[in-house]
Amino acid sequence: MEFPKRIYTVEEVERAAELVRRGYRHRLRVRGSLIFKQKVGQALKLVKTAGYYNFLRAYICSIVEIDGVTQLREADAIIWTNNYAVQDIVDAASLFVQKTNHMKEHLEGKLYFGGAAETRSVQKRIEFLRALEKKSRSKHVKEECGKLLRSWSESVFL
Repeated sequence: MEFPKRIYTVEEVERAAELVRRGYRHRLRVRGSLIFKQKVGQALKLVKTAGYYNFLRAYICSIVEIDGVTQLREADAIIWTNNYAVQDIVDAASLFVQKTNHMKEHLEGKLYFGGAAETRSVQKRIEFLRALEKKSRSKHVKEECGKLLRSWSESVFL
C-alpha cells in the first residue's frame, strides 16, 4: 500500500495508521532556507541521538519553513515552523517530538488537541528531553536539556 498523499478522510487516516503499524517510515524531507535546513538537520541529529528518529519518521513526512506560527498540518503529516523556532536545536528537537505525538494520536483516532492531549504531548516532549540528556555526550546539549526540563517542571503540565 502507498501512503496517502492527504490524510483527511476516515479512510485515509485508517490507511495511514495501518501502514505505520506495519512499519512504514517516511523519507523525511526538510524544505526552507539553507540556514533553516542546517538548524533542522542539527535538531534531527539530536532526535536520532535520543532514539526517537523512527518515531518521527513514522508520523511526519516533512518539516517546512514558514513565515508564521509553528503548527502540525495533520492532513499532510507536515510540521510547519519558522526560522526562530529552530534557533535552539534542543528545543526544536523536543518540539518536533511533541508535534509527532500529536500526529500519532490523530492517526490513532484520539482527541489530539485540547488540554488533556496537550498534556500528553508535553509529557512526550519531557520524556524525549530526559532521554537526550542521558544519551548525549555533549555538555552543551545536556545543559540545554536540563534548562528545558527545569522550565517544563515549573509549568502546569506536570
